[in-house]
This record gives sequence, structure tokens and C-alpha cells, in this order.
Amino acid sequence: MKTTLYIAALYIAALAILATACNTAPDYDATGIFEATTVTVSAETSGKILSFGIVEGDSVSRGQCIAVVDTTMLVLQQKQLDSQRMSAESSSPDVAAQAASLRTRIAHQQNECERYSRLLADGATTQKQFDDVQAELLVLKGQLTALLSTLDKNRTSISDNAVAINYQIEQIDEQIAKSKIDSPLTGTVLVKYAEPGEFVTPGRPLCKIADLNNIYLRSYFTVSQLADLKIGQNVTVIADFGGDEQYEYPGTIAWIAQESEFTPKSIQTKDSRANLVYAVKVAVRNDGKLKLGQYGEVRL
Repeated sequence: MKTTLYIAALYIAALAILATACNTAPDYDATGIFEATTVTVSAETSGKILSFGIVEGDSVSRGQCIAVVDTTMLVLQQKQLDSQRMSAESSSPDVAAQAASLRTRIAHQQNECERYSRLLADGATTQKQFDDVQAELLVLKGQLTALLSTLDKNRTSISDNAVAINYQIEQIDEQIAKSKIDSPLTGTVLVKYAEPGEFVTPGRPLCKIADLNNIYLRSYFTVSQLADLKIGQNVTVIADFGGDEQYEYPGTIAWIAQESEFTPKSIQTKDSRANLVYAVKVAVRNDGKLKLGQYGEVRL
């Protein structure tokens, strides 16, 4: 009988310990996956890739040239446009030279008008002859005005054409500059999508780069935890390397989602009954150990 009571007591104690263990809160407030801001670098011009020396895993610096696309056709187009511009500028009319003859005739006719005016005053000519000379002067002045207007319009048209050609040359210059592809950030090459010798078109992805020194843990918190969260708050991030190997990192809450979403299947929350959660980005400085896609925990 005593043995039976002793076994029953042990059984009850074991159940109590098990119940206590099951009710123990986890040593974290949220879990998530380490991610990084990635940039997909794409071609901006058409042509064959002349050089693309980077490989996956290489470190690149912001502004570093990582690829060069052939610019032969662009340079030829640029030379053709330069010739068209020079031809247009050389065809611009010389207004002074073309109007010089008419101006000379007008000056001569004005002298004639003055001479006939004196003759008319002395009675040596008729009013009709004087009027004819005056009419001829008006005709010449009208011809000069029409000529100047025509030459001005031609010169304006040629000038506008030269300006349009200049814009086309600037566009070619911009395309030539964009044929040299620079890294938009300092980071690590994650994926390479093309190789030297391949033909690319604008928009075709060439590689994907990410800054692995500054990554973040995308974690999820329940509604009841939001009151304890704010942008800029310091938290502790725990990286799980399997088994009992864990490392703690200082983290800072950089972003909190404005809308809730259903808990992802791969994510655990402190309240397992929560269905709706808010995504939170926790910025972490990577010491080289953390890898993208790795599991992590957050402790407030």
C-alpha cells in the first residue's frame, strides 16, 4: 500500500513539473528570418557585354565599374550627328552679305530722291518724276524687309535644327555613359545573371547586390506587444546556429508595419494563439557570422 502511494506521489510530482515546464514562457518575444536590402543591377543600353569580371561572393564598392557594354554603334551615331550639326550650322545664311546689295540700292535711291526734290524745287523736273523715284525707294525698302524676314526665319529654322541635333548628341552621350555600369552600393554580389559576350537589352538584370554588413531581422509581433515597440528602440537579437550555439547582437527597431497580416507558417510568436501579427524590421550590424535566411529571435 505504501509503495502504491509512493508511486502515485511521484506521478503527481512529475505531472506538476511537466505542467510547470509547459507553462514556462519562451526566452524571446518574437522570431524571424535575417534579410538584407538587395539591389538588382540591370543594363540600360543594348549591346554585347565586353567585360563583366565580378563573380558571386565578390565585394564591390559604390561607384565601382562592374560591367561594360559595347558602344561602337553609339559612337558611330554620335559622329553622324556631329556631321549633321556642322552641316546645319554652315548652311545658316549670312544676313549682312545677302542684304548688302539691297542696302546699297536703297542708299542710292535715297540720294536720287534728295536730288529730285531739289530739282522739283527749282522747277527742273515734274512732280510725276519725283513721285516715281519715291515709289522706287519704297519698293526697295519693302524688298529689304521681306528679305530680312525670310533670312531670319531660315536662320531660326537652321538654329532650331542644330539645337535638336545637339539634344540627340547629348542623349547618345548619356547612353554611352550608361554603357559603363557602376555598382549602386557597397556590398556583396549575391547572384550573377549574365556573362561577357552575351547581348543585353535595357532592363535585363545583370546581377544582384546586397549590403551584408547592415542586415535586419524581419520578425513578427502580436497586437498585444505593439505597446512595447517604437522606432529606434534597442533590443537584443539572438542568432541561432543550431544546437546550443547561439549569439546575441544589439539591434534597433527600424520599421514597424502599418497593417497586420496573418502569421507566416515559418514564424513563431510568443502568443501561439495570435493569428494577426505586425511585421517589424530590426537592424543588426553583421560581424560576418550572420547569413541571409538564417533563423533569429528578438528579446525586448
